[in-house]
Amino acid sequence: MGGPDDVRRPVMRPRLPRLVRVPVGSPLQLLLLACSFALAAYAGVRLLADDWFGVALWFVGAALLHDLVLLPLYAVADRAVVRGLGAVRRREWVPYVRVPAALSGLLLLVWFPLISGRVEWRYRLGTGLSVDVFLARWLLITAVLFGGSALLLTLRLLRLRRAAA
Repeated sequence: MGGPDDVRRPVMRPRLPRLVRVPVGSPLQLLLLACSFALAAYAGVRLLADDWFGVALWFVGAALLHDLVLLPLYAVADRAVVRGLGAVRRREWVPYVRVPAALSGLLLLVWFPLISGRVEWRYRLGTGLSVDVFLARWLLITAVLFGGSALLLTLRLLRLRRAAA
């Protein structure tokens, strides 16, 4: 009793494997996800019912256009902005250029047929309206996006100067 050989060692119990928990979310999230899948399936069936080959060709063409043409273009433009702002030691300003440019580019991509005026006759036939306003509106939205971003950057810089003073 109390000798050097009388050391109590902890009992080693075999570890049972933990059950893997899969995060599934709340019942409301699951219901919304199921509804969105059902809506997407319905839209897909309706879309592919008339001209499935034309729709598939459009999707493949859009993917190729994006991956082979647009992605390299906006990657080069983004790299130029990062390098340009990095050269003047203002690299933290990059998001203030990147976000409005991305939103403006997305709007241009979605509304390009109407902005360019290529489908004027079809649009006028379907709605009775002119497409002349789309280019001006896109330019106005782009100016507002960049102006708002410049305003946010100015407010941030003013706040940093006040905190430093």
